[in-house]
This record gives sequence, structure tokens and C-alpha cells, in this order.
Amino acid sequence: MTKKRGVLLVNLGTPDSTAVPDVRKYLREFLMDKRVIDIPFFKRWMLINFIIAPLRAPKSAKEYERLFDDKGSPLKYYGFELRDKLRKVVAEEYQIELAMRYQSPSIEEGLSALKNCASIHVIPLFPQYASASTGSVQDKVMEIVKDWQIIPDIKFTSHFFEEELFLETIVDNAKQLMAKTGYDHFLFSYHGIPERQITKGDEANTCQFGSCCDSLTDRNRYCYRAQCYATTRMLAEKLDLKEGEYSVSFQSRLGKTPWIKPYTDVVLEDLAREGKEKVLAFSPSFIADCLETTVEVGETYQEDFIKAGGEQWDLVPSLNAEDKWVECLKEMVENR
Repeated sequence: MTKKRGVLLVNLGTPDSTAVPDVRKYLREFLMDKRVIDIPFFKRWMLINFIIAPLRAPKSAKEYERLFDDKGSPLKYYGFELRDKLRKVVAEEYQIELAMRYQSPSIEEGLSALKNCASIHVIPLFPQYASASTGSVQDKVMEIVKDWQIIPDIKFTSHFFEEELFLETIVDNAKQLMAKTGYDHFLFSYHGIPERQITKGDEANTCQFGSCCDSLTDRNRYCYRAQCYATTRMLAEKLDLKEGEYSVSFQSRLGKTPWIKPYTDVVLEDLAREGKEKVLAFSPSFIADCLETTVEVGETYQEDFIKAGGEQWDLVPSLNAEDKWVECLKEMVENR
């Protein structure tokens, strides 16, 4: 009997429930990751366990209450739907599993289910590469398999923002909204990361956090910020947007250290002051509904924009488990 080829889809993760203890447990696991908060272990442990988790968990629990529905966390149930749809369309030789970097189902569980496969292809579900997301998944996978007696061939997809069907799914979703509303501006909001995390990976010493991201080259091809700008350029071209009609920004910053700019909460106020009344927002660094898309961009930023003088703020839906996105993953599985 021929062994199957394993495929592990990995997303970030979500609390098991909106209860404060479950949210605190999730925050501790997430923020204790040395690639997420990249400071010495003892300082990180003290910061997370005595300040961030205790103080942030109750507030975050209320935010998750806005996100969860009667089926639970959208990020998780869309993840399972995505896995199940992909299982139906890929060739028989593939075994598809789903895991979360933090909480359940764990990467350990996913890899265990694929342990007897001839090979394992890990696809972190983050369109652009960042050490704190894709890099963390790669790190965790290698930490687990290093103790296996037999380690099969393992390969990683480090990014997929340039995949045609990924881009087309976002464009299709945007065009449905654009057909109903004449928007003044289009804002592509990506998850932020500390500037130091980009600097650490800048072995070519090219990053200036500015015009160096205007093109993607061999020197900056793994720069998260440059990949975000490249994603925007490709989407803008497909949507026939001209310069000045769209902007790029970064959200969800934490702490006092500099994060990559410009910041979304600042940009949206500037847009309102400039007289932009109707804005269509994109979240191209996420593939599923989650706190950062549905609540932060879709609700909080909408409230902030209207409060600043804007009239309408809409969010392009996430890919979730849409058929074209499933087909994109099928191509990634079978063609790579």
C-alpha cells in the first residue's frame, strides 16, 4: 500500500471559549512565543504572566464575545470547513489535516495524524511571511519532529500572497461591494509587527521602512512589510485602482516600541479629515474571520471613522472557505 502525502494547514489559533480563563490561557501561550514577543525569556515571562495576561484577558474576552457565534470561533469552524472541502477536491494520495499554532487542534495532533505519511507539506495560512507567524509555525514543527525516530521529507510554504486564485478571491469579494457603493478610497490594512523584527531579518541591510518596499527584490523578498506592499499593488492592479485612490496601513500594535507604519487608526482619521466619506477596507494578511478582521477592522475602525467625520466604512469579507480559495489551496498542494 502506497503511503499518502501529508498536508498540514496551520492557522494562528483561538481561545476555546470566551470565558476569561480560556482567553487568559490562549494569551499566555500566544504571547510567550519567543517569536511573537522577542525579548529575553525571564522578562517575557514576567511581562506576560504578571501584567499582560491578567490585565488584558477580561478586556479581550469581551472582544471575543463580539466575534463568537452559536458555532463558536469563526477562525476555527471555517478552518475545519476549509479542511473538509480541500479533502474532497485533492487527489486520493493526499491526507489533509488542520492545526492551530496556539490551542486546539494543536500542531502536535496534526503532525501525529500525518506521522506515517511519505512526506509532509506544511502550509501556514498566512499570505505574507513574518517571523512571528509563518516562522513560528516552522519553528514549532521542527521542534516536534526532531524527536521522531523517522523524519519524512518536510516542506513549508513560506508565503502565498502572489497566488492568482488567492488574489482573485479577494477581488471578487471586493467587486460585490463596489458594485453597490461608489467608494472614495480603498484601505489595505495589514497586521502590524514591531520594526525590530524586520530589522533582525534584514541580512542585506536594505530596510529603511520607506521606499525600499516599493518593489520586491531578492534583497527584501522575505520582508513582511515589502510583501504587504506587493500584495496591495497586485490587488490594486486587478481592481483598476490608481495611485491616490488607495492606501496601505498596519494595525494591532502593542506596547511603546515602534511598529511598522503607517498605523491604521491614524490613517483612517486622516482620510476623514481629507474629506473621504466612503472607504472600503481590506484585510489581506488574514484568510478567515477573526478578532483582527471582524471586530477590529470591521467594527472598531468603522466606529472610529464615522466618529472622525466619515460616512461609510465597509470591510471586504475574508476568504474563509470559499470555493475559489479552496481551489487555490488545491493548486498549492498538488503543484508545489
